[in-house]
Amino acid sequence: MDLLPIFLVLLSAFSSIQAVTPLNSKLFREYIGAEFKGVRFSDVPINSKVEVHFILSFAIDYTSSSSPSPTNGRFRAYWDEDNLSPSHVSATKALHSNVKVCVSLGGDTIRGQPVFFKPRSINSWVSNAISSITKIAREYDLDGIDIDYEHFDADTNTFAECIGRLLSHLKEQKIVSIASIAPYDNDSVQPYYLALWRKYGHLIDYVNFQFYAYDKGTTISQFLDHFETQSSNYRGGKVLVSFGTDGSGGLSPENGFFEACSKLRHEKKLHGIFIWSADDSKKAGFPYEKQSQNFLASTK
Repeated sequence: MDLLPIFLVLLSAFSSIQAVTPLNSKLFREYIGAEFKGVRFSDVPINSKVEVHFILSFAIDYTSSSSPSPTNGRFRAYWDEDNLSPSHVSATKALHSNVKVCVSLGGDTIRGQPVFFKPRSINSWVSNAISSITKIAREYDLDGIDIDYEHFDADTNTFAECIGRLLSHLKEQKIVSIASIAPYDNDSVQPYYLALWRKYGHLIDYVNFQFYAYDKGTTISQFLDHFETQSSNYRGGKVLVSFGTDGSGGLSPENGFFEACSKLRHEKKLHGIFIWSADDSKKAGFPYEKQSQNFLASTK
């Protein structure tokens, strides 16, 4: 009896099982620059045993006037460029081979007004976005893009098509290699990201879910339930856990965030941690950035 075919079948089956086995990640991500508090990449602790992504916050398709208005996909930098410039990016990358830098699109507000996703048409928005984001990505030597629109003046399909086509082009042309989205659990927000996920989820590497948008006083068990719910919503995706250092809600480090992470790691579901934001952490000296990265670097 020839055992070789049987062996090859078993080997193939084993390889398939290995391919879908969930793995924990040593990924740490942090939003930076949105609040103009003078924070620099060099201020933030960087553990060499962890992959670190800084996410510049934000590029916005609005005018820079005192009363900003939408520009239909023509993005410009609205982060603290004096302290987070292209030269700062290149110096940080040269010093730390484990660091990547991304840009987040949208955000919550500009000059106190909501930032709306407001395209004139799918084709015109995509064309403008490709041009303006490509320029920013090349100037700053960016590795990735994050989508963080939180207000919408368009339907879910238009959002999915605009963002999906933008991500598709940026990845196909190797302008960026990383794509993430930053939804949260709100009926006026989540449907847009779920529509995008259903059609273009294969282009999205990480889901930076804003768990800090849940109520203050969230317990460990509630947090884990939220994680399971959102992992189901973004099935097959790498849903990252998160907390804010701005006094926002969710499960804080003081109330058991890292205990929850330990449970997820034990179940091989910990895809990474992200924090909002470095600007808010600067005053205290970044204790939770250190703790998060040390936790991810540990082998427990």
